[in-house]
Amino acid sequence: MRPEGTAETAKTAEKIFFCGICVLCGFLFVGMAACTRAPQPSQARARNLVLITIDTLRADHVGAYGYPRARTPVMDGLAIGGALFERAYSAAPITLPSHATLLTGRYPPGHGARDNGLRLSESVPTLATELHAKGFATAAFVAAFPLDHQFGLNRGFDVYGDRLPRGADGHAANERPAADVVNDAIAWLRQNSELGTENLERRTPNVERGTPNVEPRTTNHERQFFLWVHFFEPHAPYGDPSSGRPALDRYDGEIATADREAGRLIAALGPTRANTLIVVAGDHGEAFGEHGEYAHSIFVYDTTLRVPLLMNGPGIPAGTRVAGSVTLADVAPTAIRALGGTMREVDGIDLTPAFSQAPLPQREIYAESFAPLVEFGWAPLRTVRSNGWKLIAAPKPELFDVTNDPGEQVNAMASQAAIAAPLFTRIDRYSTDGLSANGSSVGRDAADRLRALGYSSGRSIGNQQSGIGNSRPDPKDRREMAARIAQVTSGELAGQALLAALEGIVRDDPRNGQAQLRLGYARLAAGDCPRAEPAFHAAATAGLPTADVHLGLATCLGQRGDLAGAERALAEAQRIEPDNPSVIANLGLLQASKGDLASAIQSFTKALTLDPGLHEARFRLAIAYAKAGRRAEAASAARDLLGRLPADAPQRAEIERLIRAVQ
Repeated sequence: MRPEGTAETAKTAEKIFFCGICVLCGFLFVGMAACTRAPQPSQARARNLVLITIDTLRADHVGAYGYPRARTPVMDGLAIGGALFERAYSAAPITLPSHATLLTGRYPPGHGARDNGLRLSESVPTLATELHAKGFATAAFVAAFPLDHQFGLNRGFDVYGDRLPRGADGHAANERPAADVVNDAIAWLRQNSELGTENLERRTPNVERGTPNVEPRTTNHERQFFLWVHFFEPHAPYGDPSSGRPALDRYDGEIATADREAGRLIAALGPTRANTLIVVAGDHGEAFGEHGEYAHSIFVYDTTLRVPLLMNGPGIPAGTRVAGSVTLADVAPTAIRALGGTMREVDGIDLTPAFSQAPLPQREIYAESFAPLVEFGWAPLRTVRSNGWKLIAAPKPELFDVTNDPGEQVNAMASQAAIAAPLFTRIDRYSTDGLSANGSSVGRDAADRLRALGYSSGRSIGNQQSGIGNSRPDPKDRREMAARIAQVTSGELAGQALLAALEGIVRDDPRNGQAQLRLGYARLAAGDCPRAEPAFHAAATAGLPTADVHLGLATCLGQRGDLAGAERALAEAQRIEPDNPSVIANLGLLQASKGDLASAIQSFTKALTLDPGLHEARFRLAIAYAKAGRRAEAASAARDLLGRLPADAPQRAEIERLIRAVQ
């Protein structure tokens, strides 16, 4: 579901299991018609591209879109000096699929990232791969784990800055502040300027986060660049939930933060600002009770699909307002055209003719949400918008006259069947209502971190081709349940309130595997393993295809001394995810507890090869070396761990004692 999360209800089972069984500016322009100014020549061409995406940003909470309480002077200024698209829509109300559409120009069926955690197809070109091939310096700096490099958006970027801070316990955070993102982006801009001017080096793609490869290059001028910056504000939880301020006030406050940081980034462009195309877009909206929905990702009403879209730069006349419907799939072909290129095989169109007062072509716009299917086994939702009508394909379909009913309040399905019929045909040409297994399931750490942000584990749930619409629940019939789940994942609840909400959900929907899994981990975090174990069993019975279930069981079984049962549970977890480093590390811990130090050392080493950030596994490796009499290797592993921990980590004293003991 959605990212929210100060409440880490899904603390890594690896950590809990280790602990369990180890002995040890503002102007407002409204009401203007599309492109009412006199035509102006559009001869200038941009040299550079800056893309700023703001997570969970509703268009109607930006001043330039008419919001009287807005604190968005930077975005408002970009609209005044450039183009504002009045009706821009996301292709999915979910972070990864929407950003994949932004960068590829393709709808989700065409790029493959149908939900968070389902990777972008490796064969699909992106803005970054296209511009990098043209010699552009390319960099991205993102603020949240759903856009981690492992999901495929890093292709084509010389630098992909997705490194998130680690806490004192060694575990990586799932998001970071916009200020930190902008600091990294400004540092890169300065470096790119220096490298281009001094003819020193060229950056080429590297999978390592934020780490460029270097090869010789000579140039005669500063390299053209493409910079993408992503802010997670105003994603939930909004500000400080404990402050008692209303959620909408806190939401607006986080929008103001994102706006301020966008301004700092733009100011850092310096002289290059004059020949840089700046694009600002929300990736999806946010619901605050409209249609009975809270947050985003399940439903495809315009509450969560409509987003702000602003373009400002060479060739874009000031004050341009484009009234026609556009999709975020249009961003890539428009941006690359502004830079003098083209992007082929895209679903979006080049919008630059609108900058010269040309009307946009009549066309249809597609969007979808497969989160209901992936997360809960409900029917997915697919929608197409055409000639003022919007059809939502579902077991109980909906048809809205969005021209006269923009709030989507009156379902015209019964009275306008003739209009709906061809739209059903069009939707099926974009995608079926099934999602095939495609080998793109994520590892367990990624699943935990997505869940901590409120999203699903992002796993394909198998071949679900025909008949879903008839056999799976319509999300509308689970609306109240979805709202309760959104409350749980919002980060607004903690402690006993969170436990009570989860218990209520599983009481009413006992086959909800995700809720059972969350409840299991919430009970573990509360130290209640006896009641957590039944929740994990229920999640397994629900058929949740994840090792997380069995890791949770292993934790509980280990804590009550049933090492044989814990070993069986870990074996099942490894069967599901054979290369999961957390599973392998826990197997190592189990082997060490049974006195099989050689096997434990082998397991810990393999786990750390797969994920060097498993700090507790490194500590247990050092202990295993020490118990095996391999003192030098124990000291080396412990020193390595010290070098990886923050200076204020409370574990440092214990590690230093271990080093002294083995020297």
